[in-house]
Amino acid sequence: MTDILIRNVTIIDGTGAPATLGDVTIDDGRIAAVSPPTDATAATDAEEVVDGTGLVLTPGFIDPHTHFDAQLLWDPYASPSNLHGITTVISGNCGFTLAPITPEDTGWTLEMMAEVEGMPLAALAAGVRGGWTTFAEYLDELDGNLGVNAGFLVGHCQLRRYVMGADGDVAATPEQTAAMAAELRAAIEAGGMGFSSTQSFSHNDGDGKPVPSRNATTEELLALCEVVADYDGTTLEYITDGCLKGFTDEEIQRITDMSLRGQRAVNWNVLTVDSRDPGAVERQLRASSHAAEQGGRVVALTMPILVPMNMSLLTRCALTLIPGWDDILTQPVERRMELLRDPEVRAAMRRDAEAESAGVFRRLNRWAEYHIGDTYSEANRPLEGRRVGDIAEERGIDPFDALIDIALADDLRTVLWPTPLEDDDESWAMRMELFDSGRAMVGGSDGGAHLDRMMGSVYPTRFLADTIRGRRLVRLERAVQMMTDDPARLFGLRERGRIAEGYHADLVLFDPATIDSAPVRKVADLPAASERLFAGSIGVRLVLVNGVPIVRDGEPTDDRPGALLRSGRDTRTVRIPAAAGPTD
Repeated sequence: MTDILIRNVTIIDGTGAPATLGDVTIDDGRIAAVSPPTDATAATDAEEVVDGTGLVLTPGFIDPHTHFDAQLLWDPYASPSNLHGITTVISGNCGFTLAPITPEDTGWTLEMMAEVEGMPLAALAAGVRGGWTTFAEYLDELDGNLGVNAGFLVGHCQLRRYVMGADGDVAATPEQTAAMAAELRAAIEAGGMGFSSTQSFSHNDGDGKPVPSRNATTEELLALCEVVADYDGTTLEYITDGCLKGFTDEEIQRITDMSLRGQRAVNWNVLTVDSRDPGAVERQLRASSHAAEQGGRVVALTMPILVPMNMSLLTRCALTLIPGWDDILTQPVERRMELLRDPEVRAAMRRDAEAESAGVFRRLNRWAEYHIGDTYSEANRPLEGRRVGDIAEERGIDPFDALIDIALADDLRTVLWPTPLEDDDESWAMRMELFDSGRAMVGGSDGGAHLDRMMGSVYPTRFLADTIRGRRLVRLERAVQMMTDDPARLFGLRERGRIAEGYHADLVLFDPATIDSAPVRKVADLPAASERLFAGSIGVRLVLVNGVPIVRDGEPTDDRPGALLRSGRDTRTVRIPAAAGPTD
């Protein structure tokens, strides 16, 4: 008996080919048939028949850059990504994982995750049960208890901490590097999908020290990349200072060597595309062209939407990453407020935010364009939703001073919403051209991270809405391909990313007239009643993972059909440069 028959639906198969009208039959978790449409009255033995008239069916969306390593332990559905049609997530990015781990390092690891990825520490402490040591044991903890498909890279930080303990602030000895390589081999043999690392200035642990991988030499980094070359279906991911400040020649060569030594593509996160500074975009993409010239492959991730993101002077956010600001914004609140009242401190902060050394974070210094979000004092209530520049003009003061004064009136709790710079037509055209160049791919949601200040998980529905009813910069078929077949091919996912007979039935059925994201709101549904930003979807009728509905009419089901994706078994090696055609 057929499990599900979706009739008379517009099929966008993920390849970029024109949409067709037809029926899709799903049996035992796979797509059993893709056929011409049949009459609604025709006999069928399907357990469930879905009328797809007027609806669009696509492959499930694949999110290549998430941090669901912790959240999946208490939320197997990776919400709200599931509500937006994401059926597969890749985690373990930026060098951060929860294994291998020793019991005595659990506290340090959770504090690091809270610091670098903006996960509430109380939620981590309540939701991460532990009980594993090896990467294999961590994967087994998740296997069989997932609502979405999930694959995990092996993080450099945890490898280093596991081997070197608290002494990881120095270069590793040859013996320690060999021990890390052995642990990486064991993790990949258990199903780890590759290796990730960070050497970004923005990544510190809970004690404010550089995370362990920042202390690694290039030789150590490349030695670990070499391990990946020995295993089928693996990949590499890397974050460095240049991802945020602009790549140096040394960084471009290092990331190229990672690809060459690992014989795999390297992806990095996240490329900012701004038409006002096209030279900076090309400088970042020089890593891709340089690697290609030498026989490697480097792919930048960039988002197809402007991600809703807020700031605060109370909690860690992008403002903290402006050089010089960290020393102020990490002080105890009373001392922080005292410093922020000092005109000399404010003047220094202005200079730091405008300096070349601030890199990509210079974009944050347009203080007049911030809007006031939630406030917590009677004096500030009338300011909610207003532009800081307008408030400053009324008060006859500088916009930066106005912003600081507003925050101080709320004991720094004020929520600030910056206006994105790169929302002009030329920036959008550049972004779409990059997706077709092979040097950049859709991704960078950071799903599962920065829970109180950004909402990247909504990108599939918002991008589809923009494609159908907004800017219409690309064909709908191409937009779908960017979020399905493109990432499936980068990671070599077997029989995923397309609607084709024999493929896994990861599917999204939506109404093109209404598809979109609901507004972002704050909810307190994490462990320990911790808060996060959340947004539901609009127009999503059905989301299937391995043939089982995980979302119906925008609401999650209780089923957990997700697969723990393991390298080799569920992935295959993609040649460099990537070959055309299916990944299986």
